[in-house]
Amino acid sequence: MANTTTDHNTIRKWVEDRGGVPATVEQTADDSESVGLLRIDFPHGSRNDRLSTISWEMFFEKFDSENLAFLHEDKAANDELSRFCKFIHRAEAE
Repeated sequence: MANTTTDHNTIRKWVEDRGGVPATVEQTADDSESVGLLRIDFPHGSRNDRLSTISWEMFFEKFDSENLAFLHEDKAANDELSRFCKFIHRAEAE
């Protein structure tokens, strides 16, 4: 079952409990001062994109300015911690 949140503390705890870090896709920022597409980078995860780790402050600034929500699953079908997550527009979460 998937949950949706915009709460920074909930997102950060969910990500860190799974060993993840906030990241951005390299080459997607408008300039060297901005953050591009947001991702969560997990250790040993498949990396289809070139990711750069960013601070939580930068992550949440972009998250809020883009009106994003965090869709995530707490447990997988096998009852282990799930790493399923994606970013959706807040209007989709309502």
